[in-house]
Amino acid sequence: MIAKLLSERPFSSIGFLLAYPTLALAAALGDPWLFGCAAAVTYAADWRLSEAGTWLFTAMRTARVGLTLRFVVRQLLLVVLLARMDAPVLLAATTFVLFYVLQAPQSLLLTLIKRARRLPVVTRNIDLGPLHIPDTPSPLLTLRGFEKVMHADVPAVAGLLVWVATGSTAAGTVGCAATVTLVIAYDVALLPVFLEARTTPDDKRVLAFADRWLRENRPTVVLYFSGMKSSAYQINMWLRTLEALDARAMVLLRERHILADLAPTTLPVMCVSNANHVMSLDFGSARVVFYASNVGPNIHMLRIPTARHVFIGHGDSDKQASVNPYAKVYDEVWTAGRAGRDRWAGADVGVRDEDIVEVGRPQLAPVRRAVEEPRTLTVLYAPTWESWEPEPGVTSIIDSGELIIKALLSAPVEVRILYKPHPYTGVRDPRAKQAHERIVALLQAANAARPASPADPLLTAERMRVEAQWRSAQTPGRAGADEAERARDSLLTAEDAGVLESLTERRDALFWASHAPEQHIVIDTDGPHLYSCFNECDLLVSDISSVVSDFIASGKPYAIVDGAELGEQEFRRRYTAALGAFVLTPDASGLHDVLLVAAGKEPDTMRETRADVQHYLLGPDEPDSMTRFNRAVQRLAHAAESVPAWATQVVPQQPPVEESATATSSTTQNSGSR
Repeated sequence: MIAKLLSERPFSSIGFLLAYPTLALAAALGDPWLFGCAAAVTYAADWRLSEAGTWLFTAMRTARVGLTLRFVVRQLLLVVLLARMDAPVLLAATTFVLFYVLQAPQSLLLTLIKRARRLPVVTRNIDLGPLHIPDTPSPLLTLRGFEKVMHADVPAVAGLLVWVATGSTAAGTVGCAATVTLVIAYDVALLPVFLEARTTPDDKRVLAFADRWLRENRPTVVLYFSGMKSSAYQINMWLRTLEALDARAMVLLRERHILADLAPTTLPVMCVSNANHVMSLDFGSARVVFYASNVGPNIHMLRIPTARHVFIGHGDSDKQASVNPYAKVYDEVWTAGRAGRDRWAGADVGVRDEDIVEVGRPQLAPVRRAVEEPRTLTVLYAPTWESWEPEPGVTSIIDSGELIIKALLSAPVEVRILYKPHPYTGVRDPRAKQAHERIVALLQAANAARPASPADPLLTAERMRVEAQWRSAQTPGRAGADEAERARDSLLTAEDAGVLESLTERRDALFWASHAPEQHIVIDTDGPHLYSCFNECDLLVSDISSVVSDFIASGKPYAIVDGAELGEQEFRRRYTAALGAFVLTPDASGLHDVLLVAAGKEPDTMRETRADVQHYLLGPDEPDSMTRFNRAVQRLAHAAESVPAWATQVVPQQPPVEESATATSSTTQNSGSR
């Protein structure tokens, strides 16, 4: 707890915790100067902590010690101080009562403004011009508005303290009057903002517009996704593939946090949170609907009888979660290669062989097969996460992560380590997060202990410049725009997409170039893409996951940790990807031998086997994966055109679906986690 407290704005946190007891002490002693100093600290620290959303701020909110309660406590302690010194308690009490009463209009107006600006359908790459959405209200009045108006009590607190300290009645009177005036002025200033916000189209207009857009543009392919925070990578991997389709494709999202993390795309995007709204929109033109995860809200799209529903997942892996019985609800399940078909057959969960289609992995086109120039042997450690189900040994990070890193650091050849943890690391098991933190500490210590080439200041400056350009291009609309304005202005053209792709390539190249050749690197979610890491490394160390299946496309050697200690023979029998791997025990023994192979100092006995496994897992090289994927879409879309007559009949209106149906069910376990 203390470590968490000190890790985020420690001076503000410590000052905050000490200042409130000091306020109570000053009130009891009747010391206005001590009270004033402590009050100043509480104001400043409170603002800083809430601004950053720190652990202490979150803990106080969880304990019901919210902003209002903290201000009330400070004001009550001031009244106690005034009573101790025979000062004007009635003036203070009257001022603070008015302070809260006059806030009611402000709270109501802010709520109505926020509600008016919240569109039922948020979009990307759809021209919302006909809706005439106004600009975002001034953040000066609306951003953290409640906190701002609460701080309007500062003049009253300061004036009353000056009164009791110096005897100046004018200071107290003016301070109290200023506080009341500020609150009234805030209320008045919000009125025109509210009237402007009311010109934002209401739900009925927006839904009618979205429905009209669907009927006019008639998308034939829909990529549907619902998921929790940090799961956007599961859909981002499919965006480029759908952009390349010979079909009118669009994206339908169910959660706004996914839209916020969605990678830039030229595809039309709709985010519709309400289940009733999804089922009221006309998706009748859709012939193929893709699902990247198995979650409850999928049912709101599966109900469309005129479309063919396809599970494409978010990675082709041998994990048990990759053969979820939920997949029986789909018309087809698409896998990369023959291995996926055999995996479903072996699982015997009700998915029929004739419903499985092998389409390859179109996303793997950027993965290069060989390193282009000599360099320090580079090893990528990319463990998977702990999974929803407590499977033994599913991730190596908890029991083997540190041992693997220590083995790499003590290698018989010089090694550079790239460490890329899974985005979900620590979501279910805190031990995974703790292991991750220890790994980061090991790499930081190793970097500090070894001499490294100094960073090129010109290269670093160029990287920062390109990074800023890249981030600006990633975010649609102007800085400070709210969700409605971003939806209005987010129209990514093909030209814009080309510029962004060039910036991404330049950004990744500068990321690698700005680090010394021997420097170990921790790669977070803002770092280079996983496939860029593949191209930068000579050897992968990982677990049974789609990371390994994708890495196989590089032809480079890889090692997998047998975390469940099945033994090499059983491990290879059970997991297809392990057939071409160097199998490591949980203590990482044998890793040094693998490093010698990767460095070219020992023969690579697994090379031919890896080629066979690649063909088995990912399918043939010809025709290429994108061609196979496109043909599969065309075939299925044609089949969907031949729907029976009953499927096109109008379905009677169903009872309303509770809004919670989409919010709560999205926590259903995903299938095929990386």
